[in-house]
Amino acid sequence: MSEGRVAVLGIFVADLNFLASRMPAVGETLIGSGFAIGPGGKGSNQAVAAARAGAEVSFISRLARDPFGELALTMWRTEGVVPRLIETTTPTGAAFIYIHESRGDNAVLVVPGAAGELSAADVDAAADVIRGARVFVTQLEQPVEAAHRGLAIARQAGTITVFNPAPAGAFDDALYALSDYVVPNESEAQALTGIAVTDLDGARRAGDALLDKGAGTALITLGERGALFHSRDRSVHIPPFSAGAVVATVGAGDAFVGSFAAALARGTDPLDAARFGSAAAGISVTRPGAATAMPRRDETEALLRSAGTSAPRSRGG
Repeated sequence: MSEGRVAVLGIFVADLNFLASRMPAVGETLIGSGFAIGPGGKGSNQAVAAARAGAEVSFISRLARDPFGELALTMWRTEGVVPRLIETTTPTGAAFIYIHESRGDNAVLVVPGAAGELSAADVDAAADVIRGARVFVTQLEQPVEAAHRGLAIARQAGTITVFNPAPAGAFDDALYALSDYVVPNESEAQALTGIAVTDLDGARRAGDALLDKGAGTALITLGERGALFHSRDRSVHIPPFSAGAVVATVGAGDAFVGSFAAALARGTDPLDAARFGSAAAGISVTRPGAATAMPRRDETEALLRSAGTSAPRSRGG
């Protein structure tokens, strides 16, 4: 495996962002206050976040040669993400994203499109990319069978595994045992464990439940309350990092996961890597968009220093 290398399995979709004062009711039409099209999909966002955070990144997915697919290819070239793709005639997917025009909170509806066809066989075809990485990352926007196979290949190769169970849905508990880090947000942690995550005590109980399912470490993101790093030997609340006024929260979780993976890949202590991820998320919410909001390594390190937290050092660095 290669120091500093991250492999991400996931989807790309075009984000269709709508700003409004509220969501319309069924049968209602509202006039919005803004609209933009940009690159999205949790896997692709996390790949961009990891690349901007300093990692060498490969992205495994399915994609069509259509306008949305070309948007993806152009962005990956710009960001230095190396795609490992299966081309298909199924259209590239899209996401409807409602963003509250003043608070910045969001609701998302995703149609995975081409990447929704990802299979275990597709992942086997890219096994060399996973085996060659220091860290492997996946989520649940593509079929769970593909995520499971990717985690299994990574575990067998000794690659660090980061599983972002989003969106939360039914899957075999065997995925937990293949995951060094399981990284849900509050609502996902509650859906997966049945434990309300309304405060730190609830987060710790949910973290215990995830560990009991087989996760190596539960890393629960808590929005404006920061994150909880929860393992068998330590449970640490990571405070939030403020970088300015909140514009949109749509990419915060992906900024956290991708930046965390990049820091792990260069040998950073896991708790420090989680702090790095939290600081990256704090920057991302001050910007519109998802992939376009991801901060670069020097920006995140500057925020850590300004908050009185040393930038994480890699082992031996």
